[in-house]
Amino acid sequence: MVEIRFVINDVKEKVSYPKTLQNNPFFGNKIGEKVPGQELGLEGYELEITGGSDIAGFPMRKDVDGFQRKKIYTVKTQGVKDITGKKGARIRKTVAPGQIGKDTVQINVKIVKYGSKPVKECLGIADKAAEEAPAQA
Repeated sequence: MVEIRFVINDVKEKVSYPKTLQNNPFFGNKIGEKVPGQELGLEGYELEITGGSDIAGFPMRKDVDGFQRKKIYTVKTQGVKDITGKKGARIRKTVAPGQIGKDTVQINVKIVKYGSKPVKECLGIADKAAEEAPAQA
């Protein structure tokens, strides 16, 4: 079974946290949908799916429907470089769909609504400054 990597973006603190799960609790959801944070251990939080990538590393696009990769014509946008140097040149690019399926291995989410506990406490991440400080007697 493929591990699903989540990148949780804390908008207030401007920090991203990784989380790995064995199962995919957001199967079938699309980019832009809001989901409960309790699936990732964030009680009381609400998350929004912002993107991700599939098993081969192709980026997800919101405007591509279905569960299969597609080749699309696109101009210079997010994730597409302008390799021709001509303004308005279109490039054929392979992308993953905007719907989370069985081939999705990374899902990017951002926090929309915060809960009562801090994010680090919910995810079980220790503060590095506290670890590096010597123990007081």
